[in-house]
Amino acid sequence: MSDCLFCKIEKGDIPAEKVYDGDSVFAISDINPQAPVHLLIIPKKHYSTILELDEKDQELVGSVFSAANCLAKDYGLDQSGFRVVVNCGAEAGQSVFHVHYHLLGGRAMHWPPG
Repeated sequence: MSDCLFCKIEKGDIPAEKVYDGDSVFAISDINPQAPVHLLIIPKKHYSTILELDEKDQELVGSVFSAANCLAKDYGLDQSGFRVVVNCGAEAGQSVFHVHYHLLGGRAMHWPPG
């Protein structure tokens, strides 16, 4: 989508430091971090919400979690723990309507999160 922030970052139209760049997903640091480590794992293909994903996207979702595991190890979160969160819709907290997964760690997480 031409007006999508994450699509513009992926194309290089908006500068951002990619901390991970795979075949189908990339990751950047969140500009408003909610934890010492707060990364966004973003599919390169545009999907507005997770409701647009279906069975044919299983490989993509697997790539998201492979990236999360790699990043958790890179940032030293694999021993202490981390959280992966995806928001779907405005009331759930989604503010950019391009599917993205939050990888959070580096502090104790609490439940319930909302």
